[in-house]
Amino acid sequence: MTNIAVIYYSSTGTNYKLAKWAEEAAKEAGAEVKLVRVAETAPEEAIAQNPAWKQHLEETKDVPVASNDDLEWADGFIFSVPTRFGNVPAQIKSFLDATGGLWFNGKLVNKVVSAMSSAQNPHGGQEQTITNLYTTMFHWGAIVAAPGYSDQSVFSGGGNPYGTSVTVDQDGNMQEDVEAAVKHQAKRTVDIASRIHSK
Repeated sequence: MTNIAVIYYSSTGTNYKLAKWAEEAAKEAGAEVKLVRVAETAPEEAIAQNPAWKQHLEETKDVPVASNDDLEWADGFIFSVPTRFGNVPAQIKSFLDATGGLWFNGKLVNKVVSAMSSAQNPHGGQEQTITNLYTTMFHWGAIVAAPGYSDQSVFSGGGNPYGTSVTVDQDGNMQEDVEAAVKHQAKRTVDIASRIHSK
């Protein structure tokens, strides 16, 4: 069985929802799946100023926190992260920066990875966030499984070939219908990971 870690960071819930869709589809594709969240490192006073952030953190407190053990266990990863000025959030960067031991020992080589993102406007750095995350994966020696234009759902979900991305309004409502695109991307990731790790 192929092991897939769905790793997300979400302040108000969008990327959690994307990750849940990915988890569902990866399980449907026959994978063993772990859904894990990257630890919140923002100060409590910042979180308290945004009721939606505070509520989401409370609602998902029982989701396991991602660790290097999850990365070592998995044959493939699906990341879901919001954009921060065209890059990944500090929480994700801190998580990635702590993977040096695995990288040094070659334990991330040939892992399959795919990524998703969100922003508050269509040109808010969604594609750049995904490709910036993939840059780290190239250093790992991982194999990027971008969706490309491999399914009609990619076009219906906004047409991002690097990974599904979604625009979210001020009230947290997704502006594109991306559920099918997320699920296609997850199943594609499982398929590629299973081909590579079937030995």
